[in-house]
Parts: sequence; structure tokens; C-alpha cells
Amino acid sequence: MARINRAVEYLERGQPIFYSGVTELGFESGQRQASTWADYLCIDLEHLPFDMPGLSAFMDGLIAAGPTTTGHRTPTVIVTLPTDGSDEAMIRTNSWMIKQALATGVHGLMLCHVKSPDAVRAFVESARYAFQMSGVGHGLEQGRRGSGGQERAAAVWGVSISDYLDRADVWPLNPHGELMLGLKLEDKGCLDVADACISVPGIALAEWGPGDMGMSFGHREAHDPPYPDEMQDARRVVKAACDQANVAFLDVVTPATVETRLDEGVRIGAATEEAAVIGKRYCGRRD
Repeated sequence: MARINRAVEYLERGQPIFYSGVTELGFESGQRQASTWADYLCIDLEHLPFDMPGLSAFMDGLIAAGPTTTGHRTPTVIVTLPTDGSDEAMIRTNSWMIKQALATGVHGLMLCHVKSPDAVRAFVESARYAFQMSGVGHGLEQGRRGSGGQERAAAVWGVSISDYLDRADVWPLNPHGELMLGLKLEDKGCLDVADACISVPGIALAEWGPGDMGMSFGHREAHDPPYPDEMQDARRVVKAACDQANVAFLDVVTPATVETRLDEGVRIGAATEEAAVIGKRYCGRRD
């Protein structure tokens, strides 16, 4: 079965992936990004307006200027949500964000400021249809994504509605799923529950969010290295939890650090094109 989500395709092969951020929505922006070098595009709706018409137009622009250089209909698109993952009630209240974003045809979601495994569980359940049963009864309840948005999303993916319903599940919990759910553990208050949060079934990736993590320790602008000792310790906690749960660890990579980060086990790099080229060459990737 050909993959819709090329980021999943590479991770399944054991290859690291690299992403780029998008700060502008709309049809023309999508056209410009259709030939991106990145394995996936991250759209930060945590800080940008929660613009679903703009996101839908962006996806249309990707299709219009596609396919990608790898032959996929569009690049993988992952959206960072504005709601916090502080507790289950927060996610249940704001689950409409999850459902509306997925209905635009994006391929994944990131949850910010995660502090509660119950919030993570609610996040996963909100992204799944009720008939998707992998993991149900083993850390998850039935999904809560409602019927109605699948027609638009299926059209974006270029598949039938029936095929979309089969594929629109969370990977790697469902090996045939195309959706990637990720976590940002970016506050010192999350470190004691990092293992429990990251091990919730249905999570594909996680990061430690150095900018916000630094602020939680009282550092105004510690987004970039060198990091204070307490931040280095926080990074180790989050990465160890990812390793334990076999969840892809995401970190910033630069041309100077990408080889070291890959050796450390970073599987997803927030990168420039130059850093990605170096990283792909270092690990033997040819595409």
C-alpha cells in the first residue's frame, strides 16, 4: 500500500526526517511549499491565528502545484495546536480544534505544554474514529472524532472516503495509519510524568521545547545552546522517555550539530535545508 504520509514512510525505514516551519497560510503559500526540501511542513497555529479557511487553501495550493519530488500528492503537513495539554478537561473542551484541523486533510498534530497523561489520552482519542480499535482497552478508550469531515480530507489525500476512513488512524499504533500525533514536553512541571505521557498509545513523536522549557526555569531567552545544566537534564529526561517508548525524539539540528544529534538518536530534526542535506548524506539517504 502506497503511503500518503511520506514522513511515516521514512521513519518506517529507520531513516531520520527533517522538517521546516511554515508561517503563512493561503493558496499561494501552499503552491510555493509544494516542492519543499522538507520531509514535512510544520504549521504553528499555537501562535498564528487559528485560520481553518487559510489552512484549507494552503492544502489546495499544495495539490495544485504538486506532486512532490518524491511522487507524493503533497508534502506531509503537521499542525501545532493552540490548546495546552495541561489536563484532560482542557483537551475535551478544545477537541473541536483537533477535529477541524484534521478535516482540512493535514497529516498530523502537535500538542503543546503537555503535563498530563490523561490529556495525552484525550488528545489521541479526539483524533480517532470510534471504529478504530487498536489500543482500545489497553490505555485508550474509543475514539471521539465525529463523522462529517472525511469527505474534504479524503479529497485532499486523493483517496475515496472509504479509503480515508481506513487510513486516517494514528501511526505507529495502527501500522497502516497515516496520522502522526506529537507532544511538546516544554515545562519543568512535565518532567515527573514524561514517561507516562510519552508512553500513551498512539504517540509518534515528542520534543522538549527548549524555548518554553528555559522560561519555566526562569531563563528569558534560552532557546538556543549552550543550555544551562537544568535544561540539559530536562532534555535527557524527555529523550529517555522517547527511547523507552520507541517514540521518535525531535530536536533542533544545525549544519554543525546534525551528525552528532543523529548519533545521539535524534530521529526528527528541526532543520534548515543545509542541515538536512548534511544529515541525509550522513545517514545514507538518497532522497
